[in-house]
Amino acid sequence: MTNPTTIEAPLLGAIVAITVSEGDIAKAGSVVAILEAMKVQSNVVAPHDGVVTKIFAQAGEMLEKKSPILAIEKTTSSTADSDISTNKDPAYGDALLNDFLARQDKSLDEGRAQARDKRHAKGYRTARENLIHLSDEGSFVEYGQLAIAAQRGRVDLETLQSTTAADGIITGVALVNSEQYGRRNTKAALIVNDYSVLAGTQGYYHHMKLDRILEIAKRERLPVIMYTEGGGGRPGDTDITTVNSGLGCESFASWAALDGVVLRIAVANGYNFAGNAALFGAADITIATRASWIGMAGPAMISGGGLGDFKPTEIGPIDVQQGNSVVDLVADDEQHATELAKICLGFFQDVNKEWTAQSQVNISEHLPDNRKFGYEVRDVIKTLADDDSFIELKQNYGGAIITGLMRLEGRAVGVIANDCKVLGGAIDVDAGEKAATFMTLCEQFSIPLISLADTPGFMVGPDHEELGAVRRLAKLFTAGAKLTTPLVAIVLRKCYGLGAQAMVGGSTTKPNFIAAWPTGEFGPMGLEGAVQLGFKKELDAETDPIKKQAIFDELLAQQYSRGQASEVATTLEIDAVIDPKTTRDVIISSLFSIE
Repeated sequence: MTNPTTIEAPLLGAIVAITVSEGDIAKAGSVVAILEAMKVQSNVVAPHDGVVTKIFAQAGEMLEKKSPILAIEKTTSSTADSDISTNKDPAYGDALLNDFLARQDKSLDEGRAQARDKRHAKGYRTARENLIHLSDEGSFVEYGQLAIAAQRGRVDLETLQSTTAADGIITGVALVNSEQYGRRNTKAALIVNDYSVLAGTQGYYHHMKLDRILEIAKRERLPVIMYTEGGGGRPGDTDITTVNSGLGCESFASWAALDGVVLRIAVANGYNFAGNAALFGAADITIATRASWIGMAGPAMISGGGLGDFKPTEIGPIDVQQGNSVVDLVADDEQHATELAKICLGFFQDVNKEWTAQSQVNISEHLPDNRKFGYEVRDVIKTLADDDSFIELKQNYGGAIITGLMRLEGRAVGVIANDCKVLGGAIDVDAGEKAATFMTLCEQFSIPLISLADTPGFMVGPDHEELGAVRRLAKLFTAGAKLTTPLVAIVLRKCYGLGAQAMVGGSTTKPNFIAAWPTGEFGPMGLEGAVQLGFKKELDAETDPIKKQAIFDELLAQQYSRGQASEVATTLEIDAVIDPKTTRDVIISSLFSIE
């Protein structure tokens, strides 16, 4: 026989239970007593295998630290193995886990079959189906999944868990495009408003979740993709009695404050009204499905303001919003919209290491032989770009300038280009503001910029001045002056006046490199206008219309000769005249360091 080991209280506390009796056999590490202090319970375990020979304390007794609890006489392991006493209750942990899993299930599509089926019946996807498509498999970490609407005072808890799952907004972080660009650069913050929850309205906890993930995005410098479908503010959160107007909500300011800090992409489908529309409109890149309606107020607010009764489908339909710069990209459906969001995000993530490009040998053939004829400048862009990499933004707005993103040898670049098929390439206020906004986006995120110039200048005339041309077109100069990201300008044909200067950053000295094709022509204004203005006296002196036209044609030819690219290059107003087939190589060499 050996001397028994006395097990003492490790701290001041009360005995909750003695889990063994005198004569029991305990194994080393098995629980022999439970002690509670400051509402926290601690297990007291056997230090070795043995037989319980004496119990000194009893349940409910308060013990001082080092007070004896029981004594164990050491035995061999084989003896102890025959009778092991423990207080472990697997049902306790399992019950909590099962309760959690059941509650979690109510926030998922499988637990909300009715809501899921209703979405599918409309031809839409659920919020979580969009989330699964957007995020890389297994990478999504959700914030606030168990949130419910602040309506416990009017709806029972179990109902709220299903009908107001996640309080109508799914938030979290995930990898997006990691297979293509690697894990290091592809973490993103994801926000998906859930229209199946109270029509996607924004409640108290909804805004708390939104604010939380926006703070995470700001702190970690994460790009954000937000699906904005929803009906705006929610008046039914009756549990919150300390909020009156709700105007102290910080979500909109927090979202706007991310401008220039992180990339923000918004995706709209279905009804996007009031606060949801405000979030959509503030994003850097906006994508909307053809089944989208986007408005700063929904039918109820419009009617309440005495402005008439309208159906939701009469407010901000896609054909309106794509024509007024609200929507950058129009998608066929939610699947297409998600794919576009991933493509757009990719431009701001990393280099695409796998790329191909067209032969550049015949690129000049996109321009007609006659300088007065129009051509499709998008064909020039697509030839210069890596295959299938060009994506145009705001195609249905400000058409005199094309804006978009593309890749050169896998690297992202922005492109602006005059479209001579729209207003002859003259830059109107819509095109000017569109290009200025895009230039600013490229500057904010250090995306190199290419300008393909072919413009007679700014649009002119009394009607255009009524649109605020003086102020609105000046934005192009402001955006160009602030550029620090590399800029390369290629003059394809016309490069006249203030509009041409604005296309190249404000001056032909602004780009890192400015070159022209041999078809390039330059001047302070369009050649025809320059002749009419500069030689008005000579033209007015000739009364014979045939002779007057001959004089005009001769003067025009002289002006054209002086303004040809090869002549302008001799005075160093541009850096070079290049063979069109070398354009892609010239741009790449000018924009990027040799790796």
